[in-house]
Amino acid sequence: MKPAIHLQSTGEPEVPVRAAGLTTCQAPWIEQARARGELYIEQPYELYSEENHRAWRSLFQRMGPRWERYANSHFLAGVRALCLNPEQVPRLNDVNRFLSPLTGFRARAVSGYVPAFVFFDCLRNREFPTTITVRPPAQLDYLPEPDIFHDIAGHVPMHTDPQFAATLARFGAGAHTAAERAGNARDVHRLTSIIRAMARFFWFTIEFGLMREGDGLRAYGSGLLSSFGELEHALVSPAVQRYPIQIEWAINQSFAIDRYQPLLFIVDSFDHLFRLVGELEAWMRQGKLDHVAPGEPAIGEADLDSFVRKTEVHAGPALTNP
Repeated sequence: MKPAIHLQSTGEPEVPVRAAGLTTCQAPWIEQARARGELYIEQPYELYSEENHRAWRSLFQRMGPRWERYANSHFLAGVRALCLNPEQVPRLNDVNRFLSPLTGFRARAVSGYVPAFVFFDCLRNREFPTTITVRPPAQLDYLPEPDIFHDIAGHVPMHTDPQFAATLARFGAGAHTAAERAGNARDVHRLTSIIRAMARFFWFTIEFGLMREGDGLRAYGSGLLSSFGELEHALVSPAVQRYPIQIEWAINQSFAIDRYQPLLFIVDSFDHLFRLVGELEAWMRQGKLDHVAPGEPAIGEADLDSFVRKTEVHAGPALTNP
């Protein structure tokens, strides 16, 4: 990925042109951090441009009425608890000041993609890898990459709820169970299948889940709660199939990230979701995730390597293909 603007060339170490801001896919400062191999970073708040703040403001203001109509009550309470400023991009330190005392979670800035094991282990440790860039003004409706609005306004309000936070941490702990099985099996196919199953479960619950509330349905999935168009579409469109969640269905169901989701799953409560995560881990130990249906999401080398490195600590040489 190349920066959209040129870096200054003066014979000194390159620095980003200040006017660039921190726009997704157009932020040289982020590109440089990745090039240096820095996954965890500090939020350089002074680099946000006025355009970045306007994008946040537009996103937040127009989502408000849709949240009130379609978001679950736990999310709405979380937005209030975080005291998010609708006028400007939040400082993660301010977010964590309100978040951490409630559930022990904190948002932690990252420079880009987080490999699967590292991401899941962060959840186990009640850290949420958080993108700090802001989507471009021309792509407010949809952006394939995560941005700070998706992560902070979509995900983090749910992290203020103790029961949901415990569920997320329990799900993250499943990565260690997966690493244990990989160490015993030493089988790339099996590890790929387990990671795919976990990713699908996360997608259909944490990212795009629906919950029963009162006499209807509300969204708790962050992919829905950060999308102006899809949030309403998910709850009212006749084109969407909505079914009570079944683990065996969710872990064998592929998905596409570049369109509105045609299939969504419903949980009864966060207590229900917590039990499902426990059942998912039990299935993992029983080998029921070893051969899920092929298809999306693709599991890349970085994801496999993140588990292999964890496994090597206990199992010696790296995994081999059967």
